Amino acid sequence: MFVIDQIILLGALLIVLGILSSKISARLGLPVLVLFLLVGMLAGEDGPGGIKFDNAQIAHALGSLALAIILFDGGLQTPLKSIKQVWKPASVLATLGVAVTSAVTGLAAAYILDVPLYYGLLIGAIVGSTDAAAVFSLLRNAGIHINARLKATLEIESATNDPMAIFLTVGLLEIMVNQLEPGTGLLMLFVQQMGLGSVVGLAVGWLAVRVINKIELTTSGLYPVMVLAFGLLSFGVAANLGGSGFLAIFIAGVVIGNSNFVFQRTTFLFHDGLAWMGQITMFVVLGLLINPSTLLDVWWQGLLIAVALTFVARPLAVVPVLKLFGFNSREITLVSWVGLRGSVPIILAIYPLIYGLPNAPLIFSAVFFVVLVSATVQGSTLPWVARRLGLTEAPPVTPAATLEITALGDVDAEIVEYTLGEQCRAAGRRLSQTALPEGTVVAMITRGTKVIPPRGSTQLLAGDHLFIVTKPDVRGFIDQVLSGRAESAQALADGELRLKGYTKVEDVQHSYGIDLQLPAGLSLDDALRQALPGQPELGSKALCGQVELQVCEMVGARISTVAVWPLPAAAAEA
Repeated sequence: MFVIDQIILLGALLIVLGILSSKISARLGLPVLVLFLLVGMLAGEDGPGGIKFDNAQIAHALGSLALAIILFDGGLQTPLKSIKQVWKPASVLATLGVAVTSAVTGLAAAYILDVPLYYGLLIGAIVGSTDAAAVFSLLRNAGIHINARLKATLEIESATNDPMAIFLTVGLLEIMVNQLEPGTGLLMLFVQQMGLGSVVGLAVGWLAVRVINKIELTTSGLYPVMVLAFGLLSFGVAANLGGSGFLAIFIAGVVIGNSNFVFQRTTFLFHDGLAWMGQITMFVVLGLLINPSTLLDVWWQGLLIAVALTFVARPLAVVPVLKLFGFNSREITLVSWVGLRGSVPIILAIYPLIYGLPNAPLIFSAVFFVVLVSATVQGSTLPWVARRLGLTEAPPVTPAATLEITALGDVDAEIVEYTLGEQCRAAGRRLSQTALPEGTVVAMITRGTKVIPPRGSTQLLAGDHLFIVTKPDVRGFIDQVLSGRAESAQALADGELRLKGYTKVEDVQHSYGIDLQLPAGLSLDDALRQALPGQPELGSKALCGQVELQVCEMVGARISTVAVWPLPAAAAEA
């Protein structure tokens, strides 16, 4: 038997155990990352598995690759509107917040472990960032639902604060080992890491969308792989230029995920599974790397460092920042508590081993213990804390099925999903009464677990999911009908509204708030025929109430499409 055969067998068994452990994590009340770590520890040299693994270089390589994939998936699933909403507090927490957390924790670690200040600050830098994999896993997969602003702040902070922690760790190691200048040298390293990471991420993300939509691959399964390749390209280019590869791959993911590209939903599902694979691999390998017996040597010091980090350093970093940006005390408390440590600190704790720093094993064991305490205590109590603070919300309703367009290069259209609310104009009305813009097609309706055929007679109910095939330039009108109650003054703010000729006057009034001052039962076709002196022709116009109707298309003598325009200024004054 070849060695690779044994490695494949062991790898498969560990992955299967990791997946099965994720199934029971909710019942045990433990985050999945803790269970993955335990699987690795039990399979290790001190556990029943007896697998000897002590190669820090391989663990670092696998951990970095897995973390890059997890961050890329996080970027793909992060809406741009969430970033716009919270980028200021999240970015301050991801930079200044990490620095404050690291400094306070580092001072405490130096005193508790009785080591030189630089060693303490190094430990503080290593555990200074919250873990994206842990936060994404809890907020997206553990059934915890909080308001969008708070969730976006936690996710974006955790996804963007790793580069700061890596910068501080590498910077301190360079100072301790290679005598880097603490002042200007450290500042230049920061600018280089953040600046190059951001630029490369934006550039590769922009390039990826254009290449993916232009190229015509013979196999659809290659599109998700190509997206992954561009993500890893952004990481590799940034890292080799001296920038932050982790920041670059997250930004590239955000750019790609917020663009329209072929096989988009398939790509998201592929990367979600890949991110889970990365989590399992990373935590199991890191669990294999530690000998549980060494944790007993630092358990009380690690516990004290974890207490200082959780109850002193994290609140000192979070409270002033979030107060400044208008968060209330309950939200600030939750953000302070969701300072989960995970894979990143353990991966960074490998750096002193690679650098050959004295006391590196002590640092690794202490950091590992801090991560176990943080993930176990904070992760398992997060749902309880959120409920006690009154910040939990009802889970969003999800559709029973989804659709996607797989050839954006040839189709000037997009599929948009709407969930009808109680106050939606379309709720309680038949589909034929919604007066959707001409050329808009309701492709599918889901209600609970059922798929409803979209017919004109179909009655729409609050909670229904509608999948609309439409052109981007009429999204504003569809939003007014299916998302909320726009005032009539805003109804035509998005430009020309084209409706079918058989659309009823009352449906235009109800859907858009436009008063045509005509009998409710008339169709737009009938309204134009009554208003025009002769036979209607293409381009014929007539004033009706506060708008102007225009014949756009005809089929024989029938008016098939009517354009609704705001009343010209001169006519309005008259």
